[in-house]
Amino acid sequence: MKLLACALALLIAKPLLSQDMHPTPARSFGEGPYPTLVIRGATLIPGNGGPPVGPADIVVRNGRIAEIRSAGTPGLPMQPNRNPQSASREIDATGMYVLPGFVDMHGHNGDPDKVADPSYAYRLWLAHGVTTIRGVPLFGGDVAHALSDKRRAEAGEIAAPHIYVYQTLGSGWANGPTDTPQKARAWVRWAARQGVDGIKFFNRGVETPEIDRAAIDEAKKYGMGTVAHLAQPNIVEFDARDAAAAGLGTITHFYGHFESMLKGRRAQDMPPGYNFNDEQARFGGIAEIWNQIHEPGGPEWVAYLEEQKKTGVVFDPTFNIYSASRDLMRARNADWHQRYTPPSMTRFFESNRDNHGSYFFDWTTTNEVTWRNFYQRYMRLVNDYKNMGGRVTTGSDPGFIWQIWGFSYILELEMLQEAGFSPIEVIEAATINGAKTLSEPKGREPDFGLVRTGMRADLVIVPENPLQNLKTLYGTGHERLDDATNRQKRVGGVRWTIVNGIVYDAPALLNSVAAQVEQAKAATPQP
Repeated sequence: MKLLACALALLIAKPLLSQDMHPTPARSFGEGPYPTLVIRGATLIPGNGGPPVGPADIVVRNGRIAEIRSAGTPGLPMQPNRNPQSASREIDATGMYVLPGFVDMHGHNGDPDKVADPSYAYRLWLAHGVTTIRGVPLFGGDVAHALSDKRRAEAGEIAAPHIYVYQTLGSGWANGPTDTPQKARAWVRWAARQGVDGIKFFNRGVETPEIDRAAIDEAKKYGMGTVAHLAQPNIVEFDARDAAAAGLGTITHFYGHFESMLKGRRAQDMPPGYNFNDEQARFGGIAEIWNQIHEPGGPEWVAYLEEQKKTGVVFDPTFNIYSASRDLMRARNADWHQRYTPPSMTRFFESNRDNHGSYFFDWTTTNEVTWRNFYQRYMRLVNDYKNMGGRVTTGSDPGFIWQIWGFSYILELEMLQEAGFSPIEVIEAATINGAKTLSEPKGREPDFGLVRTGMRADLVIVPENPLQNLKTLYGTGHERLDDATNRQKRVGGVRWTIVNGIVYDAPALLNSVAAQVEQAKAATPQP
């Protein structure tokens, strides 16, 4: 199996080489930053769980929110001649909504087998309002490439969200595999010196529980965050309860949760012929744990969540990335594939035994029903954690299983609402919760994730109210009946995404991706 994205660092092999992919091109999109930018007349959704407020003017100076001024009273004409009147640029957002920029806590980019141009993914993220990403990892084991894009994005040299670089344990250095706790600690110190923000664990290969515990402990000393995909090979020794007790920062995906709550057994009951390296067995079989656990809401269920909350561990559920497992036809035929998914991505997604996550070899009704049952309980777990005060963030894991960048992030928001989150709680998970999780290991309060004076000007401006319908955030928009014509019309989409005060025209970004995909299709021989 190819070492691709989520799977590529399981054994921490040599890094993907930079010459295998194009460097991220210099910024050709986005205007600014401006000495003074004013967003006029919008309704604000602050991101902290509070209600919308407006109309208001947002004054941005040198990339930060300098002032938020009342623009009038709802239902009445807006106040005329509002200050400041000498802005470098004004955006008329009358009737629109402004949110904090979205934070994608589970991102990948830079696989030449999918798309050789890294800006493809960055543009799709920006076009959907994502202003910060946690790469887990970006560019595989190529630490230098990931750090270069991080610096260039921060300087506004490339069109990209802010980047937090989380690397797999042992990647990028020349001292061999981190196969002892001592070498794991040494790698952490090396990575911190390079500017790596955190560590992504996989719980398999050379990673033993002792090695992971040592690396987590060392990471805390150097202000580095930690996140784990707790894979099955070591799950009996190191499940989600064990990882949180060791000080892990974030559990991403569902792995390790239900294994911590098995009823009448210590290991998941699997068929005798099960083989973890068989992708369909791995992804079809994992959902079968749904009825091997203690009942939702029961004492064991509640005790597990309370114990996790005490550790402060964050749940990053990534509901969307496995959603094809419960409805393959929907995922394969999503509205955006025709215009925004290049042939190389389609080839990667199609069922085969080489590509990670392309596991629908013979996907049956039984498989889908099992996954639907699994989702009911997994969503209940995440919602219960949120309700008792645990932190939940939003990650999309794009580039696998019929999910592409940006679009999959909005699907994640929809699935959080399906899990029981109110729309205002969804926005909180997508903004300030991610900002806190990325900032806390560094010992500081976040300066992004809220529409608030003093915060970094990372903002999303949308023409529709997302609290009424999250579907209006998709780049493909939302179809609604126009009573005046008795015909369907397409509404929604992000209008502008602002990163550090740089204004990106979201429709222009989408059009550039569509043109790139069309060009790729024209150059690809058709069967």
